[in-house]
Amino acid sequence: MIIDAHTHFVPNTFPAVEDRSSGTDWPFMQQISEDTSDVIIGGVNFRRVLSRCWNVSRRIAEMPDQGIDKQVLSPMPRLLAYELNPIDGLDLSRYLNKFVSQMIASAPDRFYGLGSVPLQDVNIATKELTQIQDMGLNGVEVLTNINGNNLGDKEFRPFLKEAERLGMAIFSHAQHPTFPERMVGPDPIQNAIGFPIENGLAASAVITSGALEEFPQLRILFSHGGGVLSTILPRLENAWQRQESLQKVLPKSPLEYARMCYFDDVVFDERALRYLIELIGSEQIVIGSDYPFAFRNEIPEKIFTNLDMSKEQRTGISSKNVMRFLGIKSI
Repeated sequence: MIIDAHTHFVPNTFPAVEDRSSGTDWPFMQQISEDTSDVIIGGVNFRRVLSRCWNVSRRIAEMPDQGIDKQVLSPMPRLLAYELNPIDGLDLSRYLNKFVSQMIASAPDRFYGLGSVPLQDVNIATKELTQIQDMGLNGVEVLTNINGNNLGDKEFRPFLKEAERLGMAIFSHAQHPTFPERMVGPDPIQNAIGFPIENGLAASAVITSGALEEFPQLRILFSHGGGVLSTILPRLENAWQRQESLQKVLPKSPLEYARMCYFDDVVFDERALRYLIELIGSEQIVIGSDYPFAFRNEIPEKIFTNLDMSKEQRTGISSKNVMRFLGIKSI
């Protein structure tokens, strides 16, 4: 059983903006053909998407070629629209949550789901967690920064506390790099360079803010292997060993806190994955792909073989770890 923990969905349509104050920031779908639509946000085409974003039958039909048996569905990250006013953000989140619940209901043996909350208003987002859980979703996806702020910041502690209390999983996905002026090159650079740095900043902040010390049962997964975190950790570990100021904030070492988190294997190089496994431990690594926007370079079984993984490691990375992350006792 191989479960892809990192896949996204996009609804085939959105409610009309009507008199919402968000105006053109509210997303809408501009249909190009039966199979293709453009996602329009802020008056521009954010992305052209295919029916595999919402078509359950097509997703299932494409799983075998990727070596996948099940998927964890989460919203296309750009739809976590923290720039909307909180009421509009809540409306959009509830629409996304209902849509993914319907996808799961049409094939419950193939899908698990993560919802959305309007983190631009922490109180609303925190209260919404119970409703998301009642819908049968296993957790929520959040962005690596919330309008420039870190998830580990004090203002988000009520949200993290409630997620821990409810046993709701959190999937942190990169979007909106906060340092665009530092990146040189065409638009793809924002993704190729900006996203892994964003992931590393987000994961580091959750560790160094003391959030994981305060909420040790919190289950959080960082996309794309946590980005640059794996290369930051040895230096951060060295600083912690030498600096009392860090030890006062972090009773345990940064590496111990990192090993409390989960990371997908979307790192694009088996050497990087081998290092991540050696550093963090195979017990915290899950399969990912970024489907339907990207496809795996190799099927998981081939990677398992290339890295000479044990049976226990294969079982963990293929399904056991993600089930533990989602809070599901058994398959």
